[in-house]
Amino acid sequence: MIRKALILCGGWDGHEPRLICERFKEFLLTENFNVIVEEKLDVLEDFNRLKDLDLFIPIWTMCNENLPRQFFESLAEAIGGGVGLAGCHGGMCDAFRNSVLWQFITGANWVAHPGCDGVKYRINIVSKSNPLTEGIKDFDIASEQYYLHTDAANDVLATTRFPTERWYHSANGVVDVPQVWTKKWGHGRVFYNALGHHNDVFDIPEVWELMKRGLLWAAEGKRIAVEKKLSPDEWKNEKGMY
Repeated sequence: MIRKALILCGGWDGHEPRLICERFKEFLLTENFNVIVEEKLDVLEDFNRLKDLDLFIPIWTMCNENLPRQFFESLAEAIGGGVGLAGCHGGMCDAFRNSVLWQFITGANWVAHPGCDGVKYRINIVSKSNPLTEGIKDFDIASEQYYLHTDAANDVLATTRFPTERWYHSANGVVDVPQVWTKKWGHGRVFYNALGHHNDVFDIPEVWELMKRGLLWAAEGKRIAVEKKLSPDEWKNEKGMY
């Protein structure tokens, strides 16, 4: 069965969105996906198109525009109906800074990367029996180390320890900040990997393996929703939710 994936590619060029987009696209093509790449944000207002996807991948850092509320409500309903959401680094959890609904869906928002690029730090796998992390051991990396404000409902798969670089936050002592997680949004599956500042970060075998598994895992939710005839109507609520 051919599955449908849409990659939203653009935003800040410093994160090499087109290189990462091409890497993800090539992988998904080998997994029998029909992959469409869009470079305009207005695709988010097309609910009928979004709801027919198996997987939505945002690779769009730092959109500071006040996009219409409907864009994110369409995404919320599409994902709630089973469409998978998967992404990495700033392309997902620093994509739409002005939307609290987007932050709620993704499970976090980026707030800092003390030391910027080239910081040496360790990724600690905390859920070793999960199929997404099985066989992957803790590993070291030199890149941006993301400090994120995260959702308590996230199922955390990997963390990193702060502080690495001394800064004001260091006064709070040692903390483990989630770096890879999954969560549910209605019937949809959400996967996030904080690694991926540049495309070559995915040349690290552990990073790429986590990302590949996460993309496929997120997409699988749509198949389950279709087979069980699940509807996003189950989750709708007319009261003010955000």
